[in-house]
Order: sequence, then structure tokens, then C-alpha cells
Amino acid sequence: MGHRKLLLLWRFMLLLTLALKILSAADFDPYRILGVSRTASQADIKKAYKKLAREWHPDKNKNPGAEDKFIQVSKAYEILSSEEKRTNFDRYGDAGDNQGYAHQQQHHHFRHFHDSFYFDESFFHFPFNSERRDSSDEKYLLQFSHYINEVVPDSFRKPYLIKITSDWCFSCIHIEPVWKEVVQELEGLGVGIGVVHAGYERRLAHHLGAHSTPSILGVINGKISFFHNAVLRENLRHFVESLLPGNLVDKITDKNYVRFLSSWQQENKPHVLLFDQMPPVPLIYKLTAFAYKDYLSFGYVDLGQRETEQMSSQYNINMYAPTMLVFKEHIHKPADVVQARGMKKQVIDDFISTNKFLLAARLTNQKLFQELCPVRKSHRQRKYCVALLTGEGEKFQKTYESFLSFASANTKDTVRFVHVFKERQKELTNALLGGEDKNPDQSSVAILERRNSAGRIVYKTLAQVWSSSEENKFTLLDFLDQLRRDPSLLSSEATLTDLNDELAPVFFLRWFYTAVDYWSDVWESVLHNNWREMMPLLSLIFSALFILFGTVIVQAFSDSSDERDSVPSEKEEPTDKEKATEANYTKENTRVPKKGFVEVTELTDVNYMSNLVRLRPGHMNVVLILSSSTKASLLQRFAQEVYTFTGSSSLHFSFLNLDKHREWLEYLLEFAQDAAPIAYQYDEHFLERDYTGYVLALNGHKKYFCLFKAQSTLEDEKLSEESELLSPPGDGLRKISLGSGSGHIKKKLNKLSLWMERLLEGSLQRFYIPSWPSLD
Repeated sequence: MGHRKLLLLWRFMLLLTLALKILSAADFDPYRILGVSRTASQADIKKAYKKLAREWHPDKNKNPGAEDKFIQVSKAYEILSSEEKRTNFDRYGDAGDNQGYAHQQQHHHFRHFHDSFYFDESFFHFPFNSERRDSSDEKYLLQFSHYINEVVPDSFRKPYLIKITSDWCFSCIHIEPVWKEVVQELEGLGVGIGVVHAGYERRLAHHLGAHSTPSILGVINGKISFFHNAVLRENLRHFVESLLPGNLVDKITDKNYVRFLSSWQQENKPHVLLFDQMPPVPLIYKLTAFAYKDYLSFGYVDLGQRETEQMSSQYNINMYAPTMLVFKEHIHKPADVVQARGMKKQVIDDFISTNKFLLAARLTNQKLFQELCPVRKSHRQRKYCVALLTGEGEKFQKTYESFLSFASANTKDTVRFVHVFKERQKELTNALLGGEDKNPDQSSVAILERRNSAGRIVYKTLAQVWSSSEENKFTLLDFLDQLRRDPSLLSSEATLTDLNDELAPVFFLRWFYTAVDYWSDVWESVLHNNWREMMPLLSLIFSALFILFGTVIVQAFSDSSDERDSVPSEKEEPTDKEKATEANYTKENTRVPKKGFVEVTELTDVNYMSNLVRLRPGHMNVVLILSSSTKASLLQRFAQEVYTFTGSSSLHFSFLNLDKHREWLEYLLEFAQDAAPIAYQYDEHFLERDYTGYVLALNGHKKYFCLFKAQSTLEDEKLSEESELLSPPGDGLRKISLGSGSGHIKKKLNKLSLWMERLLEGSLQRFYIPSWPSLD
């Protein structure tokens, strides 16, 4: 009987619990929370959400219930801004993904209650609702302003591992145990952890390029890299390790340890050696090297190798516990040592922080100057800098070693020792010396204190030259003791400009590194991160390329068809044979010249100025004289004769029609002193003289020409001189023009190639003219 009553009581409690859950679910009305009607548009919903989000944001509203109210507003907007979730809520009163069961509530009433019970969050702790999120993620939640102002700058000192999650995400539940284990391990090593809720921080999720949940990404040096493997502990650990640069830690053996430690002067950094028996470099050591890469150089010694026995013996290393040594100016004796079986991050950070600088570091840039010589914060926190102003080279080495020995014997919290190369930091040197350095071969010591970040300092430069003597050390020690009692001894003031960055790469290297970083970011964005956003740009680029190549192809086919269809027109009507030859030559002229032919243009009044008068200095135009009847034959022979000279870019080839421009030619030939018939150019046989086959080489800039007379004309002139005694004047000229055959015409250009060679040699006679006549 008692058992039956207990069973009834248990059923009653179960029904009561289900009823309370249904009522609580029914109380969540996104329309009521945002204060909009069920027919509100997306613009009205968005406007209401922005107003309430500004009002209830926890950073602005300090009301204890502001955070819960803000979460409700965000959840309501998440449902109503999605058409699918809004439709599900309007139909079934819930925005979940299990609506396939809920719509059967009229016929399967009991199953509906069973389904609601099965997916109840309080029983199974599914983090679907933001109010039920795992508390372990709460302290890692990121907002956009926090990410931009804190995470990104901090990523230059340590990598960040960030998870993108959201409500109603089954995969997020699946990876949660692995994520907790990895976070617990990596956070202790120095990795930053972050969680972004995509539903409430959409702007940040969009900025990170996360378009699905869950997503895991890493941030280092401000750059984002996505994790694409299975979510396993080892995979996530390797992912974080892959984010770090590969040259952070050098592998050190007996062969290279002296070179590694001796580079302190060139790098102006202390050097750290970690001795351990693990073959791979521990991740915690890599993370430490990344955090302090600007201050120290790191090396790793594997004690399991035989190549490290000499170092282990020299520095008396314990083989059974990790040991860390820091070396400064002395490479044979470590400046500090730490040894522990379980090397924790806090121990390493404390050890490194106290050994960030050399005993007498060189001021190489403004950042180092500000850290070594900080601004005075109060009278009790004075920081004095003792600066050795010296030069470079062996002759200053003894001076520097004396200053270094004084610094190592007088290390105190209130005094920092530095040295400056006067040639590299001239402005600082001139300010501390009170003017230009009149003794560049001598070293000086100045004590200074920075008063503000604008560059104002008070200082005192010792009158005595630092010459590495014991007297110098006593004088400096006495002044420092007096300065602790009376700070007014620093009586001089000056305002310094920023120091030169001596270790900065040259402009070309900076440009190269920037270009490499830019293209790597673009490649990473296109390949992994924001490929959805890049699709419109890529589509535009490929469309433009397609249109461009399509236009080129269409134009190419159009040009080839025009060439096939075009028929050259002739102004004259020569014989059929000459017309065929001339048409063939014209076609050759419109294409790329073939062997044995050259492109020859007609010299007319249109191109006269560009082809002759305004010809560039050093260029010549070789002009063939022809007539309409001899055009085809002479052009063909002319092209064959001058073809071997077409490789010269300073030669241009043209022809002149004697029938149109005889008067222009006669005017030029007046200046050719050896042209016998020119003196009687206006006699009765003026129009009968045959100048076809003449070639003129015209230099438009220097106003001279060279003359080639047709070979058949020279032979006929000899015959005419012999017949002048037997025939009346003028008959000889008529005999010259009697030869009209094609072979006779081609012979006129015999030996033209020899004349061209002499033209290029500059051995031809030149005929100068006062000015070029107009070509009418």
C-alpha cells in the first residue's frame, strides 16, 4: 500500500515539473520582450533591438538584472531576425530544431510531453539557452571592443585560441569536453583563451570570418588562422604550436654555442639557454621565447645528445632537472641560473623579467631608451641612467670594458648603466655634451633622469674624460653617492628627440616583408577565412578577364576576315602584269614583312613633315625616285637591295613619284655639284630627263642628302658625251629615255647595296641645303 502511494506521488511530481516547464517556456515571448507586434517588419524588429540593447547593455546599465535582460533581448532578436525560427515560433510556440515532432501534438498529445521532457535542459544540461551556458566559458567571453583593444595588441606577445559557439549547436556540445581539457592545459602555458557567442556578438563573429559554429581559430601578431582538423587534444596543441614562428628557438650544440652566446654585442640582447632531456623543444619554452623575442635570444640544448656533453660539463648542468641559464656580456659565466623539476610559467616569467637587459646595454632605439630610463613617477621612484658616450672599434674596447666592470660592481635598483655610440646617436650626444662633439676620440660619462614622456631630461656630464682609470671610477662613484642625497646636482636641462632606430631593416627589406605579409593575408582570406565575402570580387575579376579575352579574340577574327576581303585599289591603270605585281606588293605591305621585302611608304604632302622635316636626330629617310610606269619593277628591286639594312631602327624607306613632284626633285639636285645635266634644267628637254632609279638619303635634322644615281643613267651619260659632237643638243637625252624594258629598269638599282654600306659608314659625299622645300 505504501509503495503504491509513493508511485502516485512520484507521478504527481513529474507532471507538476512538466507543467512548470511548459508554463516557463510559454512565458518567453520574443514579441513581448522586444515590444513589437506579430506583424512587425524586420526593420521595426531591428530598430527595437538596437534601442533595448543600448539600454540594457551590462557595460552601460549597472542594474543587477541588466545582464539577464540583455540576454533575453538578444535571444528574442535572434529568433525574430531569422525567418525560419520566427515561423517555427509562430506555429509551435518554440524556435527549436525539433519542430517535426511538435506539429503532431493534436494526434499524439502524450508524445509531445515526452519530447518536451526528453529535451529539457535542466535534466540533461544542454547549453542551448544562454542562461544555461557552461560557467567555464563565461570568463572567456569576448566582445568586439575587448577583442580590438586588448586581444589584438596582446597577440603580439602570446597566441590566442578562440572558439566560436552559439545556442542550439549540437556540435558545440560534442567538442566541449576536449575544449575544456585543452583550455586547462594551454592557459597554464601562456596561451590566451577566448569564446565568442555568434548569436550575441555577430559583429565580432563576422569580423573574425566565422560563418558556422562551432569554429576554432588562432590569433597571433594580429593575424587570424582557422583550425581545420578534427577537434582532438593533440591536434589543437599542434595548431597552437604551428602559429608560432619557426625561428624563435635555436638548437644549440657544442659546435655552435660559442657563436650563439658571442652574438650578444651585435644583437644587443642577453641570451638564454634551456637544458632538458626532451628531444622536441617544449611548448612552454617556445611561448616564452615569443613573449620576450624583443628582449632576449633563446637556445635549446638537448641533454640526450652526445654533441652537448662539453657544455653540460662546462656549466655543471644537472642532468635530471630542466635548467635555464642567462648570459649577458660574459659568455663563459652565466649571469643567472634557475633549476626546477616542473618548470612552471610563473617561475620562467619571473626569471626572464629580471634579466631582460644587458648590464650596460647600448641605446639603439627610443623604445629601449624609455624602458631602461623610465620617466620619474615620484620622488621615491627615481631612476637614473649613467650613459657612456663612446665610439666604435677596438680602440674604444678598453674604455667600454672599464665601464662594464664598474656597472657590474654597482648594480642597484635606482641606477641603470647604458652606452651610446656617438656616431649613430648624434642628436643625443650633442644634447648631453652641450653642443657638437669636439673630441670624437675621447669618451665621456653623463648621468640623466627623464622627467616626462615628451623628451625633457635633467642631466650632468662629468668634466673628466672617461679613460678607464681607477680615478674615473672613484669620481663617478662619489658623484652617484652625492646624487642620492641631493638630486639637484643634475643642473642641466634639455629636450631630446626620438633616438635613431639602429636595428631597423632597410627600406627594401621593410617593403618586402610588408608585401609578403599582405599577400599571405590575402591568400589566407581567400583560401580559408572570408571566401564567401571574396566571391563577389572574384566573380567581378573573372568577368572582366572573360570580357577582355573575348574582345581580343573577336577582334583577331575580325581583322583576319578584313584582310581576306580587302582588295587594294590603284589610282593608275598600268599593264595587267604590273597591276598583278603591284597588288601583290601592296598586300605584303599590310602584313609583317617577309624575307626579301621591306615596308616602303610613299612620300606625299600629308606625311612630308613627319617623315622628313621633323625626323628625329640621327634618323635618315632613304627615298626611291620612280614613275607610275616603273613603280612595280623598281619597288620590287629596291626592297630586295635594302632588305639587309632594315635591321637599323634609324633608317626609314619611302618612294617619290616623279610625275607628281619633279619640280621638288630638280630643286634638290641643284645642290648636287656633280650632277651634269642639272645646269640646264630649264632647257627644252626639261620634262624628258629620266630620274627614275635615283635614290636620295635625306637627313631632315641636319639638312643634307646623299645621292645615288641610277647605273644605266651613268652608262648612258658616257655614251651621250661621245655622241654630243655628232648630234644636236638634246638628242642624247632622248636616247637615254629610250630604254623602257623591265630588265633595263631593274638594272638601274645595281650596286645600291654597296652604296647603302657606304651610307652607314659615313663615307658618302653630303650635299647641304639651306632649308627643305615644300612638297606641293
